[in-house]
Amino acid sequence: MEKDNLEQLRYPIGKFEVPKTITDAQLKEWISVLEELPKRLELMVTPLTATQLEIPYRPGGWTVRQLVHHISDSHHNSYIRFKWALTEDNPVIKPYDEKAWADLFDTRIAPIQLSLDHLKAVHAKLVYLLRGLSSEQLKRTFVHPDGNTLSTLEDNIGRYAWHSNHHFAHIANLIRREGW
Repeated sequence: MEKDNLEQLRYPIGKFEVPKTITDAQLKEWISVLEELPKRLELMVTPLTATQLEIPYRPGGWTVRQLVHHISDSHHNSYIRFKWALTEDNPVIKPYDEKAWADLFDTRIAPIQLSLDHLKAVHAKLVYLLRGLSSEQLKRTFVHPDGNTLSTLEDNIGRYAWHSNHHFAHIANLIRREGW
């Protein structure tokens, strides 16, 4: 497969870029993406067959099943990072090896409904939390140890709205390509 084509399959909506200025309208839009993801994802993946869930979204990529479990795992970790940044001064967050997590037996074979239900709960809590944060709280920060990257909570809202749409597009594009 051509490198450009593979890159398009890998990043169908492009890579996340933190805007120079994050407006209230942008934050509301991002939070809406987070609020709507669990339902949108469930509507898209529950009609898929067991065989379809085992198809990777791209050559060398995760299967649909692994993507659903990854989204749930990743957003669970993100929720904890928001809590750390709100309760500690500029904490260094604990990263996790998402590739190793995606290779665990539960991510490879567990019913997707487990992660869909988990995602509903995590996002309900996350959206409730985010909608209650003050402008000052949205400026709180954490440090990601990979590259010592400083992130504000408002940056992280955008990052996870992007992450939601990024993986949603992986699955939607696969469904479209395969004619499911």
